[in-house]
Amino acid sequence: MKTISISTEYIALGQFLKLSDCIDSGGQAKMFLQEHEVLINGEPDNRRGRKLYSGDRIEIKGFGSFTVTRG
Repeated sequence: MKTISISTEYIALGQFLKLSDCIDSGGQAKMFLQEHEVLINGEPDNRRGRKLYSGDRIEIKGFGSFTVTRG
């Protein structure tokens, strides 16, 4: 499981995808979310504006599992 550290209270899913190297630019987020299953804390979600907080677990088939931490 990879850890993604943020310095703010939360991060949007679209920004998270860029930080985790799943996509190269924020503009790719919408298409990526249409083509890939994303589980947040075990629940499917494809809203690029979804707020992720420290402790959230994200699983993306073909890309791996991630945990958000604040630091």
